Amino acid sequence: MKWIDDRTLHLIRGHQSLEAEMLSFDRETKTIQIRLGYKTATLQLKDRFDLLLEQMGMNAVGSGLLKNIKAPMPGLILDLKVKSGDAVKKGDVVLILEAMKMENIIKSPGDGVVKEVKVSLKQSVEKNQVLIQF
Repeated sequence: MKWIDDRTLHLIRGHQSLEAEMLSFDRETKTIQIRLGYKTATLQLKDRFDLLLEQMGMNAVGSGLLKNIKAPMPGLILDLKVKSGDAVKKGDVVLILEAMKMENIIKSPGDGVVKEVKVSLKQSVEKNQVLIQF
């Protein structure tokens, strides 16, 4: 996908080259509505951070359904801020993970109730290991 001007896109799909007109763009939901010939389509845009959040199991924010939080990298659990049964809001700190001598604050990607904390203090964790279930 490449912008030609502020309202026109050049798309390549397989071996086909297409031109589309942008009808609307919503930054909050990262969606774009385009017209391709006589048809309109709504596309969901994802950057590398959105893809990383999906890999970490934190992609359910938009749907409002939290399932779990996974470790973004190997590390050591320094602090747990929640326990089973705790209600959390989007952005609440749930734990602190030390990785490569840096403290990483892990926040809740949405609202929910903690079903189970799968780790304990000073526990080493691997990348993509489930830390908290909702």
